[in-house]
Amino acid sequence: MQTLRRQKQVKKIDLPIAGFEKLSLIDWPGKLCSTLILPGCNFRCPYCNNGRLIFDYISLPIINEDEIIATLHPRIGFLDGVCITGGEPLVHRELFAFLGRLKSIGAKVKLDTNGSYSKRLKALIMRKFVNYISMDVKVQPERYQETFHFKITRSDIIESIQSIRRSGIDYDFKTTMVPGLVTTEDLKDIVKLLAGSKRFVLQQFKPSETISEDFIDIKPYSASEMEQFRDVASPYFGEVQLKLLKLKN
Repeated sequence: MQTLRRQKQVKKIDLPIAGFEKLSLIDWPGKLCSTLILPGCNFRCPYCNNGRLIFDYISLPIINEDEIIATLHPRIGFLDGVCITGGEPLVHRELFAFLGRLKSIGAKVKLDTNGSYSKRLKALIMRKFVNYISMDVKVQPERYQETFHFKITRSDIIESIQSIRRSGIDYDFKTTMVPGLVTTEDLKDIVKLLAGSKRFVLQQFKPSETISEDFIDIKPYSASEMEQFRDVASPYFGEVQLKLLKLKN
């Protein structure tokens, strides 16, 4: 009897959602989507611009799951899908149940991830909870632990890459070109790792409010340098895109 009572007292834990953009034209290229921002991340990327989502998210107002579903449901015919980003969404075990709710109302889902939770990512793919995956490949896999201060093996990253490529769903891999962290030679190593993939996105570094003060004043690669990086990568992918930011002079 005591066990039954305890089971009845267990409350469902909602997925923490720190941000909800009802309409985005940029988070899922070529699609109209809503974007959900999840707090928390296992990495400590020194150039990250979302420090509050990592270190101070407990103080952020959290949006209720039911409110999100109630808002999205009547918009499914208008929207192409929902983008789940962060932070790192896969740090939350509650994500599985929430994606099930999105699937039940007919919502297609794009997931942004750093690829470190390879088993969880594979499980989401197998359950057909996601329709598009965008994975950050930040540096060469053997440099992850020293760069991002999280215990992770090369095989974790490789397994995520392979799961995505074999999934049969749409995807891209992306790398932020951070001066001093990702050089032309580093990019060549990343390109070798991902060669043959459908889509590769090269993203310009944004030097503002970074976690590490060492990166705040770093000058980003110029547009012409980014174009040169694209030329290095282009022969090895079906498509290479540049994501250039509007930077202050």
